Amino acid sequence: MRKSLITTAVLGALAAPSFVFAADAAPASDFTASYNVGLFSQYIFRGLTQTNNKPALQGGFDVSHKSGLYIGGWASNVSWLRDNAGTSLAPVYSSGGSLEIDLYGGFKTEVQGIGIDLGALQYYYPGARNVGFDKANTTELYGALSYGWLQAKISGVVSKDAWGFGKKYNAGTNGDDERGTYYAELNANIPLADTGITALLHVGRQEFNQARASYSSPDASYTDWKVGLTKGFDGGVNIGAFYTDTNISTSNAAANWTYANKNIGDSTGTVFLQKTF
Repeated sequence: MRKSLITTAVLGALAAPSFVFAADAAPASDFTASYNVGLFSQYIFRGLTQTNNKPALQGGFDVSHKSGLYIGGWASNVSWLRDNAGTSLAPVYSSGGSLEIDLYGGFKTEVQGIGIDLGALQYYYPGARNVGFDKANTTELYGALSYGWLQAKISGVVSKDAWGFGKKYNAGTNGDDERGTYYAELNANIPLADTGITALLHVGRQEFNQARASYSSPDASYTDWKVGLTKGFDGGVNIGAFYTDTNISTSNAAANWTYANKNIGDSTGTVFLQKTF
């Protein structure tokens, strides 16, 4: 503001009668938005390392309406699509494959204390697939029920491909349409008194459609679990650590889950620092 305007405003205020008016409060917005960014020692998705046990930078946004409708987006670096380059196993992607972008939307409500969440999620991995694999891009529909600190959720694949599995898998000789692949999970986020610390407990089951159909290699399906702790601080800062593991067998790992010459479902620990705005 220019100095002349400030001077005029001050003089005007001194000359005017001293009346006080109550300004109308701005109406509350029907929308709420939040943003987050985090640094993780690695990116774990359903018990599987997506970054070959290397750090991941992640961030996202969420926009919700008072009606319960919401949309959001999230992204992270990944490496699993290219980790087999230079090994005896072919990589899923011949180029690209270093980024995961998730877009989602849905509806949340609560009925007699039970939270209900229904939505759709698109996983997008930019890049070119290799021969013998399908695109990693995957579409899921999901539904969740929650009560207090407990949640039960199921996510079902509605796309023909799922994370590289599909009709072209194994060079197209015995792959299957992946619609019907699903992930069922139970989660508990238990606050520990007034410490600001939350205990995390999780168990999930990933079932692939190809594992129940004509594909002849060991079943790619598996169970994963997680235990961890998080601590919240003022200003939207959160730190945490968790341990994850799966029941992926040696034969299953060799056929489906070996990247960079190791089982990506092996037991491992992860630490992170996250900020929400």
